[in-house]
Order: sequence, then structure tokens, then C-alpha cells
Amino acid sequence: MIATVEEIVAAHRAGKLHPSQTVADCLARIEAHGDPAIFTAISTPQAISAALKALEGIDPATLPLYGVPFAVKDNIDVAGLPTTCACPDFAYDATHDSGAVARLRRAGAIVIGKTNLDQFATGLNGTRSPYGTPVNAMRPDLVPGGSSSGSAVAVAAGLVPFALGTDTAGSGRVPAGLNNIVGLKPSLGLVSTNGVVPACRSLDCVSVFALSVEDALAVLAAMAGPDENDPFSRPLPLGPRGAFPARPRLAVPRVRDRVNFGDRVSEAAFERAIARMTELGASIVEIEMEPFHETARLLYEGPWVAERFAAVGSFLESRPNSFDPSVRTIVEQGRNFSAVDAFRGRYRLAELKAIADKVLAGFDALMVPTMPTVYTVAQMRADPIRLNSHLGVYTNFVNLLDMCGLAVPSEIRDDGAPYGITLLAPAGRDAHLAALGSRFHAASGLTMGATGRALPPVSQSPARAAPGFLELALFGAHLSGLPLNVDLLAAGGMLVRPARTSADYRLYLLPEGRVRRPGLLRGRPGSGAPIDCEIWALPAAAYGRFVAAIPSPLGLGTVELEDGGQVKGFVLEAVAAGSARDITAFGGWKAFLADEVAKRNAASYARG
Repeated sequence: MIATVEEIVAAHRAGKLHPSQTVADCLARIEAHGDPAIFTAISTPQAISAALKALEGIDPATLPLYGVPFAVKDNIDVAGLPTTCACPDFAYDATHDSGAVARLRRAGAIVIGKTNLDQFATGLNGTRSPYGTPVNAMRPDLVPGGSSSGSAVAVAAGLVPFALGTDTAGSGRVPAGLNNIVGLKPSLGLVSTNGVVPACRSLDCVSVFALSVEDALAVLAAMAGPDENDPFSRPLPLGPRGAFPARPRLAVPRVRDRVNFGDRVSEAAFERAIARMTELGASIVEIEMEPFHETARLLYEGPWVAERFAAVGSFLESRPNSFDPSVRTIVEQGRNFSAVDAFRGRYRLAELKAIADKVLAGFDALMVPTMPTVYTVAQMRADPIRLNSHLGVYTNFVNLLDMCGLAVPSEIRDDGAPYGITLLAPAGRDAHLAALGSRFHAASGLTMGATGRALPPVSQSPARAAPGFLELALFGAHLSGLPLNVDLLAAGGMLVRPARTSADYRLYLLPEGRVRRPGLLRGRPGSGAPIDCEIWALPAAAYGRFVAAIPSPLGLGTVELEDGGQVKGFVLEAVAAGSARDITAFGGWKAFLADEVAKRNAASYARG
């Protein structure tokens, strides 16, 4: 039976299934599937036997991925297996596990093999490999997506419950969208890239393919954390998934900014995805996308192409004929950029990021199509560079803007092609995206990948702070994705859950200081309205320092929540309300900011 990570672990812990049988079943499915282009190498019987033996005597309850088999993209090192990057002349035998694989092994997972990819992780279509093109699990004539083609197809076909990919420009999201599975692209630095052959080293990240959002988040939790051997690693928190927000606010591309290359079927599918989010309670606001599209163009038309040459340029110069022609064309372009170009690119990126941050202020996420359209293998081979670039319209800007992403299936089109959406948010909000994506996926009614199995039910139990953490209610500039949220993250804060106050509160817009912010004031019972907030948890050691840094006229007080509970939070001194604008009617700070964005867009539309 095709099983999820959660189901496998539960069966192992209950003694209903032994890891050796799970692995044997996995290997049998791979052999029966009969697509030689999915895997570049299978773990040896000796390596698998050693991995199973390492689990003996260990309490399954102590390992989150106890006995779960998984596959690894073939630009990520696995000790004892070759790393080829889909280039046999480049191949070397890895002597150590990559940082990500090592952590998954410590969590109890077992490597089954290495998977095919677009050569040197350069491509979004999956056809640029001497090992062949993996067959799309949903519609055989379609490209499987790349560069993590083998990993995506292996999960979608039910060969493994999860697989690792990498994602620099969309390689962990586009293949997920094309195979009806979940693709989780973590925040940069959240997962170690030590032991990953670079594509663009400053933008690379290890991604997760899974059948459900819950599985993907469980794998991410096992891998996440700083690595002293990775200079690009950083200490970002990963809190629990939490519950679906009561009224999430989502930005979507305005109609005239949407790109689909004439694919009206995909455009209609995106409209249905928006409608589903609305049915789930989301507030949708259209935004201008040009800053994001310009950022995307920087990745392959700007100096970041030189980073690909920096990664494999010396090998290209010594063995040019070892390269796929399309990959060689792209990497060679890196020679054309100077240090001056690189600095000018960085300056422009800083400007674009400032614009994007302002556009997305007040939103829980930006929702975009995972890919604007679909192509067959025949179409891609006839026009390999131009059509490949089309697939990255909604993915290329994400790492440049330091965002995390979650690709989630949405529907199967009438022509049999899968369609998905991607949720994007500032770095550090991976678990929050999981809460949004999990509920959306469950509401789709889709089966998992090409397995024919329905999604397991999603738990909606509210999250609570972990031991050693203290809860704090936040209402303004410290909310997720807003300017001061970085202070919370730096203090080790974790998002616990969304909430609302009782109806006794009013919200005021305070005079502008370092950042715009509101103030919350309690009045007589029923004299106000419920106000949206987020409950965060801070380590006890950091709590006092964080609270002490909050300036007047805000102070720490007890806030009563809509469900009758109480939590400490920042409240306004009554004297400050007299000169402040009452914005209670918006129901929260993010709603107020989103309304401002909507009004700016309306004014922009009016100007033409």
C-alpha cells in the first residue's frame, strides 16, 4: 500500500510493520514501475542493511522519521553513492553525507537512492539529462518538470513517501506542480546546503517533495537548523504548523499582470483557486506584479548567471562537450558579466526588495500559479530555452527576494494536466505557509500524486507554546511578514497560532515613528470589536529583554481573547488614544494595511 510519512511512522511505532518490510516494498515498487530515468543510482543492499541495523534497539518514538525510505536528488551528496549532477564525466563518489541527508538519517530515515535531474540543476523542465527524461506521473506526454525531475516523479508515482530536491529558481516547485504533489521550498539558510553541488550558491536551498503538506513539514523539521559547516546557514525558527488563520489575507497578481502565454485553461484554474481560498475565509487583494517579474528577470538575464559559471565554469572550460547543449548555453552566458554588473544588479535587487516588502505588507501570503502553463516533451525539445524560461515566471524571483514557498496541488484540468498554486511569504514563515497550504490542499478533493489515494484528514487542533517558552499577543508591526517581525525571529520567537480579542477592544493608528504601528486599547464590555492578532512564543530567557525594548505609549498588559482565554500582549496607554485615528472597523492591522494597498491599486488603475 502507498503510505504517507505519517502513516509509515505510526505503523512502525505500533509494531504493525517493520522497517525492513517498508524498504522491501519500496524497492519492489521502484522495480515494478519500470522507468529507468527516475533514479541514477539505487542504494546497495549492504548500505540498506546497515541503515536498518542502525535502527535496532532504538525506541521508534524517539525518531520522527523512524524507518521511512526516501530518495535524494543527484546533486546532493550521499555517502557511498556517486554524485553525478546528471553529467557522467563530472561524477565523483561521495565520502560524506550532505548536511541535510545526515540529519534525516539521524531522524531515522533510510536513503533508497539518487534521482535524476536537469544537468547541474539548470532547467525547469526535466529533459536535460543523459539519463533520460522521467515520465510525468500524471500525463506521460508532459514534461516532468525540473530540475528535480526524478524526485518529483518518484513521490508522485508512490515509489517513495518523500524525496529531496533543490530549488534555486523553481526546481522544487515546478516539478511538484506538474506531478500533483507538494513542493516545499524552505527559507534560505533554514536547511544546510553543505554537500550540495552549487548552482547559484547564494540562492540554493534543499527542498522537499511529499504527498501532503504535513509530511513535507515533518521532513523539514527534521532537517532544519544551523550548520557550522555551511556559511549560508542561519538560525531561523520553525514553529508548529498551527491552525488555518481565521481570516487570512492573500495577495494575488492583478488580472492584467497575470502571465499564462495564452493558456486560458490555466487562467480559469487560477480563478477557481482564488474562489476556493475565498470560500475558506480568505480576503483576496490584487497587487501589481512588475517588481516581482523584474526581479525574476535578474536571475537569468542579469549577473546572477555568473554565479552558475562560478560553480562549474572550470569544468566547462576543460570538458565543454560533457554538457547538455542548453545547459552549456546558459552557463557560458556567465562569462559576459563584470563585477560592475554584479554590483549594479545587487543595488537594483535591494530597490526591488524594498518595493516588494511594501507591496506585501499586511498579507499572510502571496498566492501565484505554480507555473503559468504546461508543455509536452515534444514542445520543449523543439524550443528548449524559451519554453523553459516560461515555466519560471512565478518562481524565479522567490529566492532573490528571500522568501519561502509552498507549492500545493489545486485541480486536474479537463485535459488531464495537473494545476497547482504556490504560497509565498517572507523568510521564517515556512510553518505559517503550511497552515494555509494544508487547508487549501484538503479542500481540493484531489488524490495524492498519481497514487489514487485520498489525502489523510488534516488536524485542526490549535497549537500551544512549547515548554520553556512564554506566549505574547501581537497586533502590529511585529506580525508575521511586517517590518519588526525580524526582531521576534532574532529573539528565537515562534508563531503559535492566530487569534482574536474579545469585543472589548479598539485599535488606533499611532503617529509615525521608526515604523508605522497601531495601539490596542480596552474599553467597556462590548464597546469595541474583535481584533485580529498572532500569538507568538518567546524563549523565557529572551522574553524580558524583548518586552523591555517596546517604547511608549505601548506597554505589557493582559489581553482577553475571543475564546475567553487570556494572554499577555502589548496594549496602549489610554492617554495616547486621544490624538490617534480609530481603525477598529478594519478588525486588525493587516486588514488596515491591505485596504491601503487596495486603494493604491485602485488609484493606479484609474490613472491607467
